[in-house]
Amino acid sequence: MAEKAIPLLMARSVEPVAEFYVALGFEVVFRQVAPYRFLSVRRGGIELNFYGDKEFDPASCAHGCLVDTDDVDYLHAAFTEGLRDAFGSVPAQGIPRVGALKDMSYGVRQFLMTDPGGNTIQVAQPINEDQRHRPLPKGTFDRAIHMGSLFADSEQDLELASKVLDRALHRTDEEPTEVQLVKLLVLRADVAVRRDESALARELLVRARAAGGNGPELIDDLRRAAELEAGM
Repeated sequence: MAEKAIPLLMARSVEPVAEFYVALGFEVVFRQVAPYRFLSVRRGGIELNFYGDKEFDPASCAHGCLVDTDDVDYLHAAFTEGLRDAFGSVPAQGIPRVGALKDMSYGVRQFLMTDPGGNTIQVAQPINEDQRHRPLPKGTFDRAIHMGSLFADSEQDLELASKVLDRALHRTDEEPTEVQLVKLLVLRADVAVRRDESALARELLVRARAAGGNGPELIDDLRRAAELEAGM
């Protein structure tokens, strides 16, 4: 036997969902408008189905699925390039949006993507056999980066993420390293963009550039800063 699970997701309208996934390199394999709206898309081994419901609210959607991959960097690059080609930019706020590509504390490298239906697609690659959450870092700023990222992405609690990051950025009894400062500023800018605080996000990104950090530890952060700037 060869079983296969196909996620059934929701959308207010399947047309913008189809356009979004086609831009990502998916193929529309089935679409119908009666007796109900339905869409099926496929890209390689990823297949997703959508039901259309005009009463459905994407902003309150709690649906989603995990895409397990062995090359998350490739998919992130392919998806963002496809969105830029189709729509001129990669959306970083609202619905739809594409989140940052980053290593998480629970042993995966991932990015989160919200489609026009409000469905959250977690695209993840295991980078450690142990996928339990790591202990909290002991340092003040590493702990703030760790918790801010979890609140912003895993729990999607932007208000709590803002409080954690702002507290760290306004400390006067300690100073972060250059790398820590850039990470804090870019993550806080990402949260600001998602909260529709564009002026604050620009200010934070200017500070991140002025900090002058670079090197392998900041590759993901500097790429995200560039994505945020391009999307505003």
